[in-house]
Amino acid sequence: MIIFKFFITRIFLKRWILSISMILLLFAANFLTFTVARSIFSTFQGDQEMENINQEGIYIANLDPDSETNFDRITEKETQKVYDYLNSNFNYALYTDGFIISLPNNNDMEISLNYINEEYYRLNQFELSQGTKLDFDYQFAKDEIPVLIGKGLSKEYPVGSTIKITDPVVEQPITLKVQGILKQNAHHSNFYALNSKIYYNFSIFLPVNETFIKHANIDLHVNGIMDIIILQSTKERTADLSENIQKNLGLKINFYSQEENNDFFKDYYLNSLKIISMITLILLVIITWLSIWNTLISIRLMLKDFTINLLIGLSYSKLRKILYSYFGMLFFINIIVIFLITAYNRYGFWLKKDTFFATYGLFGLIGIDWFALLVVILFDIIIGIIIVENMIRKIKKIPISLGVLQ
Repeated sequence: MIIFKFFITRIFLKRWILSISMILLLFAANFLTFTVARSIFSTFQGDQEMENINQEGIYIANLDPDSETNFDRITEKETQKVYDYLNSNFNYALYTDGFIISLPNNNDMEISLNYINEEYYRLNQFELSQGTKLDFDYQFAKDEIPVLIGKGLSKEYPVGSTIKITDPVVEQPITLKVQGILKQNAHHSNFYALNSKIYYNFSIFLPVNETFIKHANIDLHVNGIMDIIILQSTKERTADLSENIQKNLGLKINFYSQEENNDFFKDYYLNSLKIISMITLILLVIITWLSIWNTLISIRLMLKDFTINLLIGLSYSKLRKILYSYFGMLFFINIIVIFLITAYNRYGFWLKKDTFFATYGLFGLIGIDWFALLVVILFDIIIGIIIVENMIRKIKKIPISLGVLQ
């Protein structure tokens, strides 16, 4: 313990400005590694999620960024023409979210109403923790509408319970019946950014059929068209649909396959990964050089004391253990700081009552966070081995005879 204290105070922290700089650089390298690893895991999840959509004949709508749109001039009659054209000529998957309502719950969260048709439900078979699949064969305004709800609502609204709301889409009171509860942290990845996702812990999924769409207001009609997924089609047919939408609504809608979306995403995503990886590699080189140089300079300045420790029993194997202990302590502190920052960010979504990003997890962290932390630990082990073994090799080259003479 005395020898370890000597190395901490008289060797490692002898030049404290350099030591603090190294610690900060190490934290930066760890945080970049954590960010990249978590992003890659999230991208992998998104890629798996899109497997059912990334097929030949499936095209996803995307509002042209250069389109000059006047939503005020769009009427329900015009949108209904588009849906009539869709129903006559295409199979399509409809999904739209972001309709927020207030519903009593223990977490005081606002609730997102998400509307899906049967084709979208088939494409994205939502995993349930309880209950049964959705039923789309209900009579609007007569039957209770079966729904799926997120994990965050499961205590207040168990399977079989009913929920009375004023639906913002049909603008009238309706009764919902809880058919099933989604698995914890069920999510949806962005079609154009696979590493970005929203979570459904505080969402309600309503099945919509043609009757429901006819009773819905213009908000559902327009939002549904802008994110619609066309099935079993061709580029030529989707071009005709695009013309029909522009003619009736004045919206310039492009249709892309998920493969095209993925290619667009990978172009800028891989470039970002390369830049971050290069920065991390440069930081690693600087950290290694700075650690070794700082320690060697400090040992040379304290050569007399270092030599005395060698003469009274400090072996190079013990020195190796001291070095590993010191860097292990630094790595542990860095990992704890990253853990606390991540946990606070996750908790921040609960504090802000963010419906789409509130998640459940061990100590606040979800699966991709823990996987990323594991990568950081492995990264630190590699860094530690590189630094310590190079230090030992350099220290052995210091002529101890000079210390004996002193």
